[in-house]
Amino acid sequence: MTKGYLIAEAKVTDAAAYAGYKPLAAAAIAQYGGRYLVRGGEITQLEGQWTGAPRLVIVEFDSVEQARKFYDSPEYRAAREARADAADMNMLVVEGI
Repeated sequence: MTKGYLIAEAKVTDAAAYAGYKPLAAAAIAQYGGRYLVRGGEITQLEGQWTGAPRLVIVEFDSVEQARKFYDSPEYRAAREARADAADMNMLVVEGI
């Protein structure tokens, strides 16, 4: 089975509100079997053009389907609502090897 990797880049606009999102997201990720591979940290651009978002998150799931279940779950929906005005977010899921 191939892994599913959720990749998100965020520009936090309200740190206090974003602090409320993080534990909700972490709990939902754990509930759906995900594990953080990257959660923030220093970013060094090596090549090309990136959006410049200062926060990058990569989460590994057992499959793309499991990552989608996480994203569509009521638990993560609540986290997204908590994040609504706290960050500009781009997110995708990619099939891994």
